Amino acid sequence: MPQLRVAMAQIDTTVGDLDGNVAAVREWTARAARDGAHLVLFPETAVTGYPVEDLALRPSFVAASRRAVGRLAAEIADDGHGDVAVVVGYVDHHEGRGRPQNCAAVLHGGRVVGRYAKHHLPNYGVFDEYRIFTPGDDLLVARVRGVDVAVAICEDLWQDGGPVQMADDAGAGLLAVLNGSPYERNKDDVRLELVARRAAEAGCPIAYVNAVGGQDELVFDGDSLVVAADGTVLARGPQFRESLVVTDLDLPAAVTTPGWEERIARVTVSEEPVPAYEPRASEVLEPLPDVADVHAAIVLGLRDYVRKNGFRSVIVAVSGGIDSALVASLACDAIGAENVVGISLPSGYSSQHSRDDARELAERCGFEYRQYAIAPMVEAFLATVPLQGVAEENLQARVRGTTIMGLANQEGHLTLATSNKSELAVGYSTLYGDSVGGYAPLKDVPKTLVWELSRWRNAEAAARGEKPPIPENTITKPPSAELRPGQTDQDSLPPYDVLDAVLEDYVEGDKGRADMLAAGFDGALVDSIVTLVDRAEWKRRQFAPGPKISLKAFGRDRRLPITNRWREPQAPASLTPPVDVKTDGTVAGG
Repeated sequence: MPQLRVAMAQIDTTVGDLDGNVAAVREWTARAARDGAHLVLFPETAVTGYPVEDLALRPSFVAASRRAVGRLAAEIADDGHGDVAVVVGYVDHHEGRGRPQNCAAVLHGGRVVGRYAKHHLPNYGVFDEYRIFTPGDDLLVARVRGVDVAVAICEDLWQDGGPVQMADDAGAGLLAVLNGSPYERNKDDVRLELVARRAAEAGCPIAYVNAVGGQDELVFDGDSLVVAADGTVLARGPQFRESLVVTDLDLPAAVTTPGWEERIARVTVSEEPVPAYEPRASEVLEPLPDVADVHAAIVLGLRDYVRKNGFRSVIVAVSGGIDSALVASLACDAIGAENVVGISLPSGYSSQHSRDDARELAERCGFEYRQYAIAPMVEAFLATVPLQGVAEENLQARVRGTTIMGLANQEGHLTLATSNKSELAVGYSTLYGDSVGGYAPLKDVPKTLVWELSRWRNAEAAARGEKPPIPENTITKPPSAELRPGQTDQDSLPPYDVLDAVLEDYVEGDKGRADMLAAGFDGALVDSIVTLVDRAEWKRRQFAPGPKISLKAFGRDRRLPITNRWREPQAPASLTPPVDVKTDGTVAGG
């Protein structure tokens, strides 16, 4: 059987930076060539970055993408690697309709020798590809060193039939799949099961290369795979870092002279098989355990958001509480403590232990620490505009927000918001106060997971012989906004383990009241939480972006109207009498 050394380059690209992305593809192609690769695979739209969203609707952007791919092919040949077959994602347009397409190009000998357009365009969750791109309908099969390699792109693998079945019909010896598959908790297991199933259906190994890096609210975790038709994992790359995943494959020889079949486009890159060589063992890395991979995802998302948007440093309001402590720790892990500024902003209600915990956090993490008392500013405001009750409590948060943003503006920092998903869900954050910021690392992290991440991070530090970054008192004390004497979060919210369980059903599971009652939740509790969630949509719409880690994050995943009078029915759906609609539009029955 012919041999083929396949290299999957899981690289971190930047949307719109075509020159930088082309340079990265050249660099990683050179690495693969030095490693003896015959075929190099890059992620979905690696030339343009992913996702490009409505940039694809600009003819100038599509034209630049096409030129970049042609230039890339020539430059790889100029680098002396023209004999290596490279498959890379980019944005092209449909020749007939002129509409943009999500494409893959096969590069060889200084030219673009093959082109494939993605068939299945996802239009759910964070994806809007159906409204942006035009689908393709042909399968590309490129003969590389005597092996027929079929090409597909991401969603093509998630849908039954289509390119996978076509690859089997075409007698492909390998199915190469380019991916921009965002991270979610436990998605690595789902991907592996999917790739194994599709490899069996295609009747050949699948090489699944995935992007890595952060792009706004999405994080791509790599975790590239090669899986044999019998489900054996032949190679598996690391998560959350760039890597070249190389594997030697014994593949069936192409048995027919290249020709044309219905909806299958064949191109010949090279007929001559590779001379026999001694294969090397491939790495098969295990995915990170849960919590560890969440931490890695948030760190990568934060690092790339800072780096790709031109910031050098971040500023965090450190209160002595668990949320700001974890955010500061994450920032130090992402960009280094020397690039983090922590600001303590105590009010007249701030406890001494909170002030001490904030200072200790800075000492443990090693970031710059300053303290500015806000009581004089609050008093001056109240002397001019008398406020009471909740308005007075929120004023303290808004003075803190103004102070942090003023310092960020003056010194050039990116402000990190510290609110978590549980607080955002029920509106337990002050607009223009503790919600201020350009990026929110905990936006998709429920409060119970905030504690898990904090304990995990401390345990990891201890295991390495380092000082744990987060003070123990910060983890163990009852959470409080400290906006009035003796206040705790549980004065107005249920315990966070209960709250998060309801939120998981309602926000991520889209379950109704009847479903939650059937699951054993108290009706009054469900009604109060659902009401808080529904009323807080206008706040969430104004919140900063943050890394998606769950099945359904606020923002791109969950899109609900702000002006909305729908409320969950109070009676279980199963007890509601049937209702018929008459032809005149009136309601009958009940």
